Amino acid sequence: MTTRPPVPAPSETPPAAPAAGNPADSGLQAGLKNRHLSMIAIGGVIGAGLFVGSGSGIAAAGPGILVSYALVGVLVVLVMRMLGEMAAANPTSGSFSAYADRALGRWAGFTIGWLYWFFWVVVLAVEATAGAKILAGWIPAVPQWGWALIVMVVLTATNLVSVSSYGEFEFWFAGIKVVAIGAFIVIGGLAIFGLLPGSDHPASGFSNLTAHGGFLPNGPGAILTGVLMVVFSFMGSEIVTLAAGETSDPRGAVTKATNSVIWRIAVFYLGSILIVVSLLRWDDPAILEDGSYVAALSSIGIPHAAQIMNAIVLTSVLSCLNSGLYTASRMAFSLGRRSDAPAAFGRTTDRGVPRSAILASVVFGFVAVAFNYLWPDTVFQFLLNSSGAIALFVWLVICFSQLRMRKIIQRESPEKLVVRMWLYPYLTWATIALITFVLGYMLTDTAEGGGRDQVVLSTLVAVGVVVVAVVRQRLGRTTAHDAVTPS
Repeated sequence: MTTRPPVPAPSETPPAAPAAGNPADSGLQAGLKNRHLSMIAIGGVIGAGLFVGSGSGIAAAGPGILVSYALVGVLVVLVMRMLGEMAAANPTSGSFSAYADRALGRWAGFTIGWLYWFFWVVVLAVEATAGAKILAGWIPAVPQWGWALIVMVVLTATNLVSVSSYGEFEFWFAGIKVVAIGAFIVIGGLAIFGLLPGSDHPASGFSNLTAHGGFLPNGPGAILTGVLMVVFSFMGSEIVTLAAGETSDPRGAVTKATNSVIWRIAVFYLGSILIVVSLLRWDDPAILEDGSYVAALSSIGIPHAAQIMNAIVLTSVLSCLNSGLYTASRMAFSLGRRSDAPAAFGRTTDRGVPRSAILASVVFGFVAVAFNYLWPDTVFQFLLNSSGAIALFVWLVICFSQLRMRKIIQRESPEKLVVRMWLYPYLTWATIALITFVLGYMLTDTAEGGGRDQVVLSTLVAVGVVVVAVVRQRLGRTTAHDAVTPS
């Protein structure tokens, strides 16, 4: 009896017209340069959430928020190491979805691929609205919804032109973020020790870390509260493994990016937050009222700190929008190539652009933006909550996929193990335990729209997608059986 033929490995799906040096699973072209991917790798871990969301974490955990960021940073480093191991061995536009497809089954690849797409198209709406709010404040003659529309249209056009245009925009967007944080760390560091010319900030050193109720003024449990507040600002680190498939040397690009994730998180997250909690006492009202970075800049006498930070946040928002649209479209493209989405999603233009996948992603993004303006507290809040825990689901799937893929790679092509997960399989299982613990702890957050709502609704959505995946797979087998069974 003949059933649906097994899906080949990610690198074995028949190509349309692959470019030289590009993995043979797609019609995508190697349009990203090394400098593009380097900046995508750096910028991928710097989201707008770092600038606008860190204040709540500091207010909740005090200086101990540094431990929260360090814990999540370690988690991301471990997950990226696992993903890097698989991506270096088999670079593909579907990344972890394609690996789950092979390692765990068709249902897993289908489920996590669509959940990840859903996550990013909701992010498109969130970031478009945030960017529009800033732009409307500068130029109120254009309504906020008009700015959201303009931003979405411009970045859609950018992604439709070619992958190199996406890379170029992201290079400059991410570059501004990197320079801004670097300058913030240098200027703040000088002010901490009283070395900044023209600043009247007292040379407090690191005394603010312990002088106002201790390092953990709200107790050790606040560290876990801080973890819940900061974990989702790290989402996006995995984008580099999707983008690597459109470079001339995907294996080398993935290896370099995953090896550098440790210092990127240490410098940009831990470094900048250390400056904030050293410059200011953790319970300074300005941290919540103005935002942690604005408050820190204002404390050392930087003029127009709020407008400077608004410009940086806008850049981060545009960067996130740009990458979100790219990421969603590439995941939709991969799903289309694996027959888990409409076939049109898996086709590219002569420039190697998956036009249908991009347009489908942006249309959903536009709809979500409309929901944000029309029903922000009902429909849009449901979208936010139902995608809230997907980041953690993605990381869990990466962990379980790596456990299986390591054995497959060792058996079939051990020479491709150029990136190896440390202390395999023990650290992989420890990471699974940590992610599971975070999900469980989220269930104790009973505030409206809090962790419990996010875990419950995200789980319900995930279960729904799994059911669709299983039904599709069984129907496919039934169809294949009927096609070969004599009448």
